[in-house]
Amino acid sequence: MKKFLALLLVAVMMFSVVACANNPSNPSDSGDVSGDESQKTPVDSGNTNITYERKDEEEVYNNALGGYESLLDKAEALTSVDDMAQRFVLMAQAEAYLLDSAVMVPATTRGGSYTISRVAPRTIPYVQWGNDDDRLKGLVISDEFLTPAERTELLDMWQKACLGEGTYDPAAYLISKGHTLQNTYTTTFQTAPVTLDWLNTSSQSDTEITVNCVDGLVEYDNLNVMQPALAESWTYEPYAYEATNNDGATETKNGEKYTFKIREGVYWYTAEGTQYAEVTAQDFVAGFQHMLDAKAGLEWLVEGVIIGVSDYMKGGSFDNVGYKAPDKYTLEIYLEEPTPFFMTMLTYSCFLPICDSFYQSRGGVYGMEEYAAASAEESYTFGKSTDVASQVYCGPFLVQKLEKDSEISLIRNTNYYKNDKTTLDSIKWVYDNGDDLTALYNDTIKGIYAGIGVSNETTRKLAEADGNFEKYAYISDTESTTYFAGYNLNRGTFALESGACASPKTEQQKIDTTVALQNKNFRKALSLAFDKQTYNAVSRGELALANLRNMYTHPEFVSLDRDVTDDDGYTFKAGTFYGEIVQHYCDKLDLGITVADGVNGWYNPEKAVECLNKAVEELGDTVTYPIQIDWVYESYSDISTAMAAAYKKVIEGCLGADKVQVNLVEATVSDDFFACGYRASNGEAGNFDVFAGSGWGPDYGDPSTYLDTFKGLGAGYMTKVIGLF
Repeated sequence: MKKFLALLLVAVMMFSVVACANNPSNPSDSGDVSGDESQKTPVDSGNTNITYERKDEEEVYNNALGGYESLLDKAEALTSVDDMAQRFVLMAQAEAYLLDSAVMVPATTRGGSYTISRVAPRTIPYVQWGNDDDRLKGLVISDEFLTPAERTELLDMWQKACLGEGTYDPAAYLISKGHTLQNTYTTTFQTAPVTLDWLNTSSQSDTEITVNCVDGLVEYDNLNVMQPALAESWTYEPYAYEATNNDGATETKNGEKYTFKIREGVYWYTAEGTQYAEVTAQDFVAGFQHMLDAKAGLEWLVEGVIIGVSDYMKGGSFDNVGYKAPDKYTLEIYLEEPTPFFMTMLTYSCFLPICDSFYQSRGGVYGMEEYAAASAEESYTFGKSTDVASQVYCGPFLVQKLEKDSEISLIRNTNYYKNDKTTLDSIKWVYDNGDDLTALYNDTIKGIYAGIGVSNETTRKLAEADGNFEKYAYISDTESTTYFAGYNLNRGTFALESGACASPKTEQQKIDTTVALQNKNFRKALSLAFDKQTYNAVSRGELALANLRNMYTHPEFVSLDRDVTDDDGYTFKAGTFYGEIVQHYCDKLDLGITVADGVNGWYNPEKAVECLNKAVEELGDTVTYPIQIDWVYESYSDISTAMAAAYKKVIEGCLGADKVQVNLVEATVSDDFFACGYRASNGEAGNFDVFAGSGWGPDYGDPSTYLDTFKGLGAGYMTKVIGLF
């Protein structure tokens, strides 16, 4: 699943940091605490009995992000599909507020690395949410590496096709250039699937295999256009229903009803390719209930969206869940409220079907308690990763082998209903723990693997030595996941239970830091002083800019389908990307940043000093300097150690060590590092002042998939990374 992601410095040699926001329509409502008299008690340096006390969480949140949540609520009140463009504009205003609030600073994303590859670009679904980007059936693979010039031409063709100017046919292009196409694809894996049950897992190591063997209702094509899959067609309409409110009274609510016509004549097949049963609407209902029963981390996405799910998860009846099959080929889904992005959610694995009859033949039952009991029995054999025959498949491939320390292989399902759209006869994953990069590179050159990253020192030297770097290396696409650093606005922990990662601060210094971090201008000073290029160069060298991200949402995540004029009379044209709209509102706030990817968009030392001076004036004599900032780092990693030192140097160098002092707090093992922030149970458990080890990836095609994570009162998943809820 793509939601809350840890940043593994050693494994992927990337990093994460923080961002900011402000209310474009009401700049005075900025989250600044300088007017809060509770923060203005003068420091009494002679009081040796002073004790740090944590502030009220709701008050701290409202001071920093209350205006953000109001703007986001205004955007989310627009629930008609026809209002999506206006909704995106209002969300961009909210994101600008988030960035200007400086509770976190965006830092990096995945990708942006030197690569050589035989795979033509944009030949699988090009979408930034759900599971479709793991569907490999349309890959176009050459027997030779593609040159950067060929990639540029192909991408130009793709962009024109997206605009309706011609078609994108990479196979024909490559053949015209003398390439020979391949019909097999081999890559590597390090973590084997633990189940073939795609509804009983939230791990990508499972679903990246299984989504190639099962279709959903709809799917995206490589031009990012939604296409029918197992649903031939669909409609939606308003739907009124009765619900019980918090007071126990019954009230009428307005939701939506989606009706899907399931494609007739599509079948489930065994691993051997034997036809088993026809795919029906009931298979979707069965899959949905099984997903809820399994409670594997997918159910959170549909709670509050599908009628009756929340009640079912508390022990209610599935009869009241809005997932119905009134006949063999009709599926009805009932939503609690109008949800304009609902169709984009359907590409996520929680909406996939299972073969109802096969599931029950393998010991499967329905009901949470019943499932918990049955799944513990030896007679329950559905989806076992040790047996490829424990699942049946309706997608383009069938699982043939799954050996966790050796190989995973799929072969083409020749009975697949869209077999003519499948370009591959087989897909293979070969186990490789990454210890021998020379062997991996040599196997890629031999044609065993389709491509390899050549940013690593070992592979780069090999590619330079044989001339492949100069001839074929290109910089890979960046991805939708955003890594960032969060500022702890209300710290509640200063050492782990074991005593590890202990802060060196005195009680008075703890107070000073928290008071300072609750001041928006102080946080902005830290963010604008953060030279991310210098920091990132420690691990990425000359590619230090390539994976930098400067806003929370991917800047090209969505675009406007029509012209929109905002309340100030400014018109955004149809086709405008979301990031361009955010940039407009950041400029109105005079934030002084660039939100596009691939630039050092936050580093502004002059403005950083300006913000620091404002903070010093606002804080007055409530704190003493230097403010102590605890930065927890992985001391067992040379890269992390060097990056921590770089952070300390750039912050103290810009703001002055007499005003801000960065304490480098060692985490000697990875468990301690992640316990300080990423795995902290709540905001109070966060043991940091700045934590750079977390990220978020989207689950559906609406900016709210990012922005909702910073809602208050525990509704937002990421507020714990700023020390709240």
